[in-house]
Amino acid sequence: MLKTFIQALIKIKDSILVILKKILSLLKLFIFGKSNKEPNKIALAFEKHAFLYQIPLSLLLCFCIEWMSRRSFLGACSFVRWHLGPFLYNSFIIFVFYMLVFLGTKRTAIRFLVTGFFVIMGAINGVVLSNRVTPFGFTDINMVGDLLTMQDSQYFSAQEAFLVILCLLAFLLILLRFTFSGTKTTPKHKLISRIAVVVLSFALLWPTTFVLQHTKILTSYFGNLAQGYLDYGYLYGFSTSMLDRGISKPIAYSDTVVSKIIASDDNGPTTLTSEDGPNVIIVLLESYFDPTEAKFLSFSEDPIPYYHMLQQNFSSGHLTVPVVGAGTCNTEFEVLTGMSCQFFGPGEYPQKTVLKKRSCESVADIMGGLGYGTHVVHDNGGNFYSRANAFSQMGFDSFISKELLDITEYTPIKSWPTDDVLIQATTDSLDDTEGPDFVYTITVGTHGAYPNYKVLDNPAIKVTAEGKTQEEAYMWEYYVNQLHTMDKWIENYIKMLSARDEDTLLIMFGDHLPTMGLTADEVECGDLFKTGYVTWNNFDMPKEDADLTSYQLASEYLGRLGVHDGTIINYNQKRMAENVPAGSIRYMTGLEQLQYDLLYGKRYAYDGEDPYPASDLEMGINDIEIDRMYAFGGKVYIYGKNFTNWTKVFVNDEKVATTYKSGEVLTINLDSISNGDKVVVNAMGSGDTIFRSSNSMTFVDPNLELAEDDDELDFDLSDSETPITE
Repeated sequence: MLKTFIQALIKIKDSILVILKKILSLLKLFIFGKSNKEPNKIALAFEKHAFLYQIPLSLLLCFCIEWMSRRSFLGACSFVRWHLGPFLYNSFIIFVFYMLVFLGTKRTAIRFLVTGFFVIMGAINGVVLSNRVTPFGFTDINMVGDLLTMQDSQYFSAQEAFLVILCLLAFLLILLRFTFSGTKTTPKHKLISRIAVVVLSFALLWPTTFVLQHTKILTSYFGNLAQGYLDYGYLYGFSTSMLDRGISKPIAYSDTVVSKIIASDDNGPTTLTSEDGPNVIIVLLESYFDPTEAKFLSFSEDPIPYYHMLQQNFSSGHLTVPVVGAGTCNTEFEVLTGMSCQFFGPGEYPQKTVLKKRSCESVADIMGGLGYGTHVVHDNGGNFYSRANAFSQMGFDSFISKELLDITEYTPIKSWPTDDVLIQATTDSLDDTEGPDFVYTITVGTHGAYPNYKVLDNPAIKVTAEGKTQEEAYMWEYYVNQLHTMDKWIENYIKMLSARDEDTLLIMFGDHLPTMGLTADEVECGDLFKTGYVTWNNFDMPKEDADLTSYQLASEYLGRLGVHDGTIINYNQKRMAENVPAGSIRYMTGLEQLQYDLLYGKRYAYDGEDPYPASDLEMGINDIEIDRMYAFGGKVYIYGKNFTNWTKVFVNDEKVATTYKSGEVLTINLDSISNGDKVVVNAMGSGDTIFRSSNSMTFVDPNLELAEDDDELDFDLSDSETPITE
C-alpha cells in the first residue's frame, strides 16, 4: 500500500508544483502589483490635499475606535453628542499621528500602518471589555506574557489565538502591498521642513492636554477607570495610563515632613508575641459579592447561609476596594501593604511596576518580624500578576501556587480550578513552622467570565433575575450557584481551622464585584466599589462591625491584636483612631507622603535603610520526589510524589515531553532518554520558570543490562513494573 501511495504522489507532483507556482504568483502580484499599472487618480487627488482630508479621516477613525471600545454604535454616537470636547481631542491625537505620512513617499503605506495601529488598539479594548469591566491600559501590555500562558482559558482560547495570528498576517500582507506597489508621492518641501512640522504637531499635544485638563474638559485622574475611558475617550485614557505611572513626588516632600508624620503616629508598643499570638489568615474571595444585595435578584433559598452566619456572629462590614470587575492584584496590594492605589497611574498594577525593582513593607514583613511564618496559597499561576516576585518583595517565606498543587477538579465550565485543594495547602503551610503563622489564601472558584447559556440543569439555587435578558439570567444563575459552592468551601475551611485547636483569626474579603453589567443603583449600598468582608475567630474576639477600605483592613485587625509595628500600619491605625475619614485630604496627604518615601523616595522613614528587604521566597513547601522508574510499552513511568500537571521531566537538564498521570506518576517516551542520563522533575511556571526541583535519579537502559548479562536479571521486561533506575 505504501508503494502505491508513493507512485500516486509521483504522478500528481507536476500538478502540485503548478498549483504552488500559481499561489506564489498571485501572492507576488498582490504584494508588488502590476508593473504597468496606472496611478489611481483618486489616490493622487487625496495625496494632493492630504493635510485637509486627514481631518475627517481622523474623526471617522476616532468614532470607529469608540464604537469598537463601547461595542455599540449608539454608544459611540452618545460619546460624540455629550462629550464633544474629548471626542475632538482624541481625534486630534489620531491626526497628529497621521502627520507621519509626510515623512515618506509611500504615504498610503504609512497611513495604512497608522490606521491599522489604532484599529487594533480599539479592537483589543473591545475584546478586553467583553471579558471584564476594566478597559485595556498600558499596564496590560506587561500582562501579555501572562495572557499567552493562559491559552484555552476564558481569557485567551486557542481559536482566538489563531484568529489574532490570521488577522495580523493579513494586515502585514496588505501593508507590504501598499509598501511595494502603492502610489509614490513626490514631496514639495525638503525633509528637514517636513520633520519640523511633524515634531511641532506632536509637541502641540502637551499644551493642548494641559489647557483641556485645567478647563475641566479632560481630567488627569480617574476614580473609576472604566467610567473615565467612557467619559474622556479610549485614546486619552490609554495615553494617560501610559504616561501617568508611579507616584509623583508630593509637594513639600522632605525628611522633616516624613519625620513629623511618623512622630504623630505613635500607637504604643506591640504587645503580640509569637509565643501567645494566634494564627492570622487572610483569604481573598475572588469576585465575591453578596447576591442578596442585588435588588433585582431573588432565590429559592439563601445562597450563602454560612457567610451570613459569620456576618451575624463575628466582626464584618463593607469594604471599599480600588477596582470593579478586574484588577484583583490592586485590592490585594492595598490589603497586604496598607497603601492606596489612588496615587498610582490609571489602571497601573504596582506589582507589575514598582515592585519589580523595589521591596515593599507589608503585613508579611510585620508578622515575620514577630516570629511568624508567612505563606501564600493560590490555585493560579505563580507568575501571574508577577506574584512570585511581588510576594518576595513583600517578605513572604513561601508561596504554594497552582504549579505545586495537584489540581484535578474544575468548575462546571472547566475555566477555573475548584478551591478544595487550598484547604490542604493551607494545612501544609500551617504545619511548616513550629509557631504561629500568617497565611494569605487566594481563591478562584467564583472568577469570571460567566456563561450566558444554560449550564446547570438542576441548580442548587434557583435564581430569578428581574428585568434581565435570558442570557444575563443564565450568567447570574451560574454565578450565584458558584457563590453557593464557595459558601460550602468557607464552611469547610473554617472546620479545618477549628480542628487544629490553635487560636486563629480569619479575615475573608471580596476583591471586586463581578463583571455582569452591574450598575450602582442595582446594589443596596449604591456603590460598585464596595464588596464585603467577614471574620471568624476561636478566642472570643469581640464583635465590632466597621466599614473599611481595603488599605485599612489589615491595619484595623492587627491593631485589635495589639500589633502596632510598621510605618503604614501605624499611620492607618492612628488616622482611624482619630476618626479621620478614609479618602479625605487630611488622610490621603500623609499617606501619599509615606507611600512615595517608601516606594520611590529616599526612605526617610527608615533613616535611608531597608529594614524590609526582599525575601528568599520558597515556591511550594512539600518536596517533589522521584522514587523509582519503570519501562513498559515504549514509555518510562516515573513514580514519586507531589507531581502536578505543571511538573515536567528533565533529562540531562533538557525538558522532554511529559504526560501527567497522577500526583504519583509521570510518563515520558523511552526514546527520549538514554543509558546513564540524569532525570529530574521540575515544577514549571510560565516562561519556563523552574519553581521547584526533585531529587536527581540516573536512568539505566534495561536493554543494555539484558544484553550484558541476561542471567543476572530477576525481572521480566514485559512487566509494567520493571525497574530501570539505580
